[in-house]
Amino acid sequence: MQTTPTGGQYHLRLDGPDGGVEATITQVAAGIRSLRVGGVDLTEPFPAHQAPAGACGIVLMPWPNRVANAKWELDGADQQLDVTEPKSGNAIHGLLRFSPYQAVTQTADSLLQEATVFPQHGWPFVLETRVHHELQPDGLRVTHEVVNRSARRAPFAVGNHPYLRVGAVPIEDCVITLPAATAFTTDAQSIPTGTQPVDGTPLDLRGGVRVGDADLDTGYTDIAADAEGIRRAHLQSPDGDATELWMDDSFRFAQVFTSRIFPRYDESGVPVGKRLALAVEPMTAPANALNSGTGLRWLEPDERWTGSWGIRRIAQ
Repeated sequence: MQTTPTGGQYHLRLDGPDGGVEATITQVAAGIRSLRVGGVDLTEPFPAHQAPAGACGIVLMPWPNRVANAKWELDGADQQLDVTEPKSGNAIHGLLRFSPYQAVTQTADSLLQEATVFPQHGWPFVLETRVHHELQPDGLRVTHEVVNRSARRAPFAVGNHPYLRVGAVPIEDCVITLPAATAFTTDAQSIPTGTQPVDGTPLDLRGGVRVGDADLDTGYTDIAADAEGIRRAHLQSPDGDATELWMDDSFRFAQVFTSRIFPRYDESGVPVGKRLALAVEPMTAPANALNSGTGLRWLEPDERWTGSWGIRRIAQ
């Protein structure tokens, strides 16, 4: 049996008047390998025989981004996580990045997977997690569920790592807009040292910034919500079409990252070089939340939490 770096591949489809919505979800890390609406890519796809470059599309659990020096303190006791970012000595993107999920239910247009975070170095808790990918007429809704199965209260944060696109439009020419008033400042290890207002800085995305002119690996907070309590980021092409990433009230933080070494592939899965790509990462807490406590959630034994975000197409 042939295997892939991301395990099983779950192909979802929802038919519609504009050609329908299609997505491929992976077993490993419950990642989004592709998402198309009407034949238009909303995320950076990658072939099944490749691992997801730059954490493309994966779930970040039980913390997104980094833990400084892979260390944190719990009730006065030092906790030493495994170092998973050797260049900086940090622990990055949680504990399920390379773990397979198990399918619970699947329909033509939805998939529910689950994985358990078991105790390990620096993590003395058991968390049951579920990820529900559900196609919508204009895109994809993702719902996360976490249950604490430990005998004591447990902390967590969750995020995801999609790279956005507006079809075949060069990402350099698209404009990213995020209504965030505050950005995190960071040190040489990419660990937050504080916050700053974005006013008058290159970090201000409220009025829209051309992606080709941006150089970002920046966490944001104070993201304005609409009347429904939804926070929205837009990636708009010159012709007016856009890809929107939305977050419910559970996701009050976002990381925006421009990578200039992101691998691209042709329709046959053949590499065609490395180019600019843009990640917009919904997060319930920022980097280093296990140390700072910012945005960190604590669940009592058997307590349950859910939160949702999604990606949709806005066509002109």
